[in-house]
Amino acid sequence: MFVTTSNPSRREPVRVAIVGTGAIARGSHLPALTTLAAGQPLEIVAAVDVDAASVEAFCADAGIAHPYTDLDRMLAEQRPDLVTLATPPRFHRDQTVAALRAGAWVWCEKPPCPSLEDFDAIEAAEGASGEGPYASIVFQHRFGSGARHVRELLAGQAMGRPLVAHCQTTWYRDEAYYAVPWRGTWSSEGGGPSMGHGIHQMDLLLDLLGPWAEIRAMAGRLVHDVETEDVSTALVRFGNGAMATVVNSVLSPDEVSRIRIDCERATVELTHLYGHRNADWRITPAPGVTSEEADVWRDFGADVPSSHEAQLAGLLEDLRSGRRPRSSGADGRKSLELVAALYKAAFTGATVRAGEIGPGDPFYGALHGDAPGWAPESVDRPAEVVA
Repeated sequence: MFVTTSNPSRREPVRVAIVGTGAIARGSHLPALTTLAAGQPLEIVAAVDVDAASVEAFCADAGIAHPYTDLDRMLAEQRPDLVTLATPPRFHRDQTVAALRAGAWVWCEKPPCPSLEDFDAIEAAEGASGEGPYASIVFQHRFGSGARHVRELLAGQAMGRPLVAHCQTTWYRDEAYYAVPWRGTWSSEGGGPSMGHGIHQMDLLLDLLGPWAEIRAMAGRLVHDVETEDVSTALVRFGNGAMATVVNSVLSPDEVSRIRIDCERATVELTHLYGHRNADWRITPAPGVTSEEADVWRDFGADVPSSHEAQLAGLLEDLRSGRRPRSSGADGRKSLELVAALYKAAFTGATVRAGEIGPGDPFYGALHGDAPGWAPESVDRPAEVVA
């Protein structure tokens, strides 16, 4: 194992392995690790993919010494301190548990896994010593200077109580996108835009507003011939009394990601697409607020964009200190619970309350909940493509 409070030697580099060598690994995980390695002891020691040609090319391009096609062998031979997972969601449970049991921390791409049951199995495999290893989910939109500043303003009620919110992920995916066999299926993607696309903005909304209390929802297949939904809408009441609308769509040619929160003394709004900077946030004060106070609210400080790098930097600090990272455990589970509740509310027509989906509930073991018209007609799965 690497550095913990019981193993205080901090001079050794963090040994990292990347599992899955597709687009997200190349475009996000590898650049973040490479940038951070330039300023701290960190070494990418291995990569894993069942496609031998892919992993060998990935390692050759990145200067990684050890390509593998077998995850267990890599864990046994390389003993990494951190494993980053850039694989399809249906592999996340088994791969995360394997890494945790080998003593490695895990940083897992969203969606975290296809069910709350899977997530709870992952959490049960985490270290019991209070020092890890832990598994954290990639929810990079809640990191960076803008999200941090607004979270602090809301937590301190500088702008008054939050009252009304809107969370929007309206993107566009055409027929060619869904022609890929594993897309639009519960087994491979875990869900539709509510799970695979909108979960980022919903996670950020929860991070800003705190615990939710109840949800009502609708879902539909309006365009695409898929198992999952291609659009969903929801009404959410938060524990603090605030009420929010949530829209997730892959039918929207004018693509945007947006969060708006109306407080007693100001409206704060974020408009972007796949990531945000300070300039993407706007704060509009209510009448009567002085310009001096509004200027304080609008001072976001140095610009740190939301990114994989921003989240990973904090995770590495937590690993070295042996403390639970953000977006792990209950903090990582809350967004998946909201997605599961959205599906249950949409597919049953019921109002779903926080905490009610547990063992014995059909939506605990599968996000489709075996609901008529939504559950897959066949349990057959596509061929495995990632170790």
